[in-house]
Amino acid sequence: MTDPITTQEPETGAAPVSGARQVWRRLRARRSALVAGAVLGLLVLLALAAPLLAALEGQDPNTYHDALVDSARGGVPFGDLGGISAEHWLGVEPGTGRDMFVRLLYGARVSLLVALGATLVQILIGVGVGLAAALGNRFVESALSHVTDVMVAMPLLVFAIALMAVVPADFPRPVLLVIAIGLLQWGGMARLVRAQTLSLKKLDFVSAARLTGGSTWRVARRELLPSLAAPVITYAAVLLPTNIVLESSMSFLGVGVKAPTPSWGHMLSSATTWFRADPMYVLLPALMLFITTLAFTVLGDGVRAALDPRAASRLSVGTKRRTARTSSARGAA
Repeated sequence: MTDPITTQEPETGAAPVSGARQVWRRLRARRSALVAGAVLGLLVLLALAAPLLAALEGQDPNTYHDALVDSARGGVPFGDLGGISAEHWLGVEPGTGRDMFVRLLYGARVSLLVALGATLVQILIGVGVGLAAALGNRFVESALSHVTDVMVAMPLLVFAIALMAVVPADFPRPVLLVIAIGLLQWGGMARLVRAQTLSLKKLDFVSAARLTGGSTWRVARRELLPSLAAPVITYAAVLLPTNIVLESSMSFLGVGVKAPTPSWGHMLSSATTWFRADPMYVLLPALMLFITTLAFTVLGDGVRAALDPRAASRLSVGTKRRTARTSSARGAA
């Protein structure tokens, strides 16, 4: 039987997340979030079906087509819009003639895998460190807070360059990127969880759980973690596009995914010399990166509102009040 104290939403601070049906009903009311979720689902489906779609087009990501590029012009593809044709649906890569459509699909696999993997590592480490810092004694809190500060200030690019130098060349670069980003970028998550936990500790439902004799970690597992779901999921939705951009930036600077493995960042890196001769080569990976980042951001905002509807209701009430005052002023005039 559920304790009514734990399911009641307090007047201030965060409260345990409502049932899955209520969250889904609130999420369905936000069309922008549903559209963003559909876009992301389509991207994931296309990435998973990359081998099938490549076979359907009759191309693969690493085959060179020298006859499709103009060597006299430095390797610019023949035809309009980067050489779009029935055989190459989005044209070909300048200089090599590799199929752009297939490389974009396989690049989505790398970018999404790195982003999701790194975000999962950040959540696991950040939530654990944040909870331990908020619930531990003064020594534990001070030590973990200083470690978190160091990790936040740690320059990712410098560490990644050093890591690439010592790791064997045959080690999978996507996995190495997940490790590098995840182990160095969890500081923000830890700070968020610590601050939220310190706020939740003062609320009545947590105090009631402690008075019943629950241990610290039992209270954390049954009372605090459900209440932390909304801010953690919201922040994770911000981390996902950030990690995609980080992977692209590192590949762009040459410390990420190496050729011939396709990656949106690596494609943008090699496209810098072709943006005048073949704008499509720059536009396509940049557009995919922009759409993915925007979709994750919009979906994250929708999930936050569904998990914590009080923020949306406060905004709605404020908007209605401003609308009412404006209408009254117009009527008086």
